[in-house]
Amino acid sequence: MTKNKLILIIDDVHEILIEGLTQFGYEVNYMPMATRSDLLHHISKATGLIVRTKTPINAEVIQAAPQLKFIARAGAGIDNIDENFAHAKNIKVFNAGEANADAVGEHTLGMMLGLFAKINKSDKEVRAGIWNREDNRGEELSGKTVAIIGFGNTGKAVAQKLSGFNVKVLTYDKYLSNYSNKYATETEMEEIYLKADVLTLHVPLNNDTKGLIDAEYLQRFAKPIWLFNMCRGEVVIMQDVVTAIENGKIKGAGFDVLENERLNHLSESDKIWFNYIAKSEKTILSPHVAGWTKESYFKISTVLLKKILDVNLNESVS
Repeated sequence: MTKNKLILIIDDVHEILIEGLTQFGYEVNYMPMATRSDLLHHISKATGLIVRTKTPINAEVIQAAPQLKFIARAGAGIDNIDENFAHAKNIKVFNAGEANADAVGEHTLGMMLGLFAKINKSDKEVRAGIWNREDNRGEELSGKTVAIIGFGNTGKAVAQKLSGFNVKVLTYDKYLSNYSNKYATETEMEEIYLKADVLTLHVPLNNDTKGLIDAEYLQRFAKPIWLFNMCRGEVVIMQDVVTAIENGKIKGAGFDVLENERLNHLSESDKIWFNYIAKSEKTILSPHVAGWTKESYFKISTVLLKKILDVNLNESVS
């Protein structure tokens, strides 16, 4: 890469990324408040683009960027990037999924323990002056079989963090083979359907996984399950989750992501499932922050800096 090649950043990143890129001879255009119009206006001169999930990086954007060499995702999921079109234009696409895996792993465990111990319910009651011990009797995670769907960076982190809880961990990932480790055992879905007490989702959003968790999928489990989604909201059909909670197929559910996260713009059908899960004592919710801790904010930028430099290792930036 030659001197003063431009990298456009359209989302909030840690300053270490901007400082590092500048130190290595890049010109950085940092526009964390950029609109899509701003992106389309400034992308034409960029050789690199750093994004989170603000806007789809589709053919329209890529066509407007004749000098673009890479698109870097400041996070894990890259479903907002048209990878096929980018690759057809010889544009590299990469993420920093390893940087927030610990954050997602801890958040997943927090939601599990919160629901099992009924902490969200009992906290509200005690604050309201209600001291009801028996109705807040919880369950122990110990002794359960936890199934992890998707065994990439975050799936592995969840398995590792479960290692001290005396649970059996099974995992299924259709894109991997021979991936068992000391924390989890690779298996087929048939065994998961039969044995799982807890199901936690850590898959990318793509054509295989969109709408994966529906009524038919949930009905296959031999036992009532606890369900947790920390990946992408569109993996789960929320109305089918509501039905499964009502009929006892789901004992409790934790969601960091939702099928529709624009809560001020819910359709009438979306309002039905949202109002249910918002009021239910069997759910625990957070606003898509599982991978967004103070520590991961720093680590994401350090990982991306290294990957950007690696991508251009054989090209001068000085």
